[in-house]
Amino acid sequence: MFKYRRFLACIALFLLAACASNKDVGETRRYVEPRFNNEQPIDLLVGKVDIVSDFSPSFTRPNVEHLFPISLERAARIWATDRLRASDFASGRVADFIIEDASVTETAEKAKDLFHKDSLKYRATLSVILKITDPNGSTAQTSIEAWRELGIPADTQIDQKEKYWHEMVQKLMSDFDKKMQENIEHYLNMYVKNSTSVFEY
Repeated sequence: MFKYRRFLACIALFLLAACASNKDVGETRRYVEPRFNNEQPIDLLVGKVDIVSDFSPSFTRPNVEHLFPISLERAARIWATDRLRASDFASGRVADFIIEDASVTETAEKAKDLFHKDSLKYRATLSVILKITDPNGSTAQTSIEAWRELGIPADTQIDQKEKYWHEMVQKLMSDFDKKMQENIEHYLNMYVKNSTSVFEY
C-alpha cells in the first residue's frame, strides 16, 4: 500500500510539472509573430530562395535584441518565407535573402531636470540584401537598411517593455515590407514574374 501511494504521489507531481510546463510555453507565445502571408507573394524567376543570416547576437549590452519576445532576425526570416517565392525551377538562378544586421541597442539617458524621469532609448536596425545569381555567375541585387527608435521611462516594468519592443518590431517590419517590395520592383524587376515595371537608368 505504501508503494502504491508513493506511485500516485509521483504521478500527481508529474502532472503538476506538466501543467506548469505547458503554462510556461503558453506565456512565451503570447506575442503574435509578424506575418505577411495575407499579401500577394513576390514571384521571383529563380529556382530557389535561400534565407541566410550573417548576424550573430552578442548577448551583451548595449545590445538587447536577444531579450525581445520575437527577434528582429526571426521577423525578417518570416518576411522572406511569406513574401518571396521561387517560380522558375528550370532557370538555375538562386535568390539569396541575406540578413546582415538585426540588432537592437539600449541606451540609458538621464533626465534633464527633476520633473522628468530617466529614460531608455532603443534603436532597432535591420539590414538585408536580396541577391539573385545566374548560373553563369552574373548577379543582381538590392539592399535596404530599415531602423526605428523607441524611448520609454527607465522604470518601465519588463512585461510592459516587451509590449513596446513587440510593437517596435511590428512597425519596423511593416515599413520594411513596403520599402523592400518597392526596391525589388525597381532594381530586380527583370527577375519578377509578370512584372510590368519599366525603369530607365
